[in-house]
Formats: sequence, structure tokens, C-alpha cells
Amino acid sequence: MDIVMISFQKHGDDRGQLVALEENKEVPFNIKRVYYMYDTGEGVHRGFHAHKNLQQILICVHGSCKIRLDNGKEKKVVVLDKPYEGLYVSNNMWREMYDFSKDAVLMVLASQLYDENDYIRDYDEFLRFVKREED
Repeated sequence: MDIVMISFQKHGDDRGQLVALEENKEVPFNIKRVYYMYDTGEGVHRGFHAHKNLQQILICVHGSCKIRLDNGKEKKVVVLDKPYEGLYVSNNMWREMYDFSKDAVLMVLASQLYDENDYIRDYDEFLRFVKREED
């Protein structure tokens, strides 16, 4: 499994840093939805799902967290701790977010509007889905 990290261009001077993101430039899709998580309690795990079509970029804009990715064959863990780096998560990828620092803010850029029908929330169903996609 290839992990795709995107380093965003930083613009900074004595006033601070700025990162600008544009769809189909730094972000490889049209951005249809943006949301973020914060004040995640100690020991809380989030995610536990995959998407049939949705693509995402996860950016920990403050603090840190870990993302476990699973394509049905292998699993990898990625640490997000730089506000100028994003993790690209394709469709058909199970994801779990955990080990949030107390100050973590995890922002997600999504390629589609919210659609409950796009979610796969059962791991065994996810494994069957990716197997069908391969055949």
C-alpha cells in the first residue's frame, strides 16, 4: 500500500506562516465539503469506516494524531503532526483516527457532500467490497 503524503507550500515571514489550498492544484479533487475535529478526548478512536467513492485529505492543522489505513490486505499507521502536510485517503480505504494530542485539530477536505450511502461501517462488509472491486 502506498501512503500518499502531500506537502503544501508554506509562505511565511516574521508575521507567521500561511498555507493556501486550492482544488485541483494542491488538492487533487474538487472540494465539496470541509470539516474538522477538535477537543477529542484522551483514548478516543474515530473513523472505523471506509467510503465507496469519496476521496479525502486529512490535515492535522494543530497538534498531532495517528491514522491507521487498511486497504483490506495491509495496514499502515501515519502520524500527522505538521500543518503543512496532508494525507491523501482514497476511496475503498478503511480508516481509524486515534492518539489525538489534547490540542489536536484534524481538518478533512472531502471530494463529495455527505452521503450516508457512501459509507461502509462494517469491517467484514468492507473486506467483501474491496474483494469485489478487485475481481
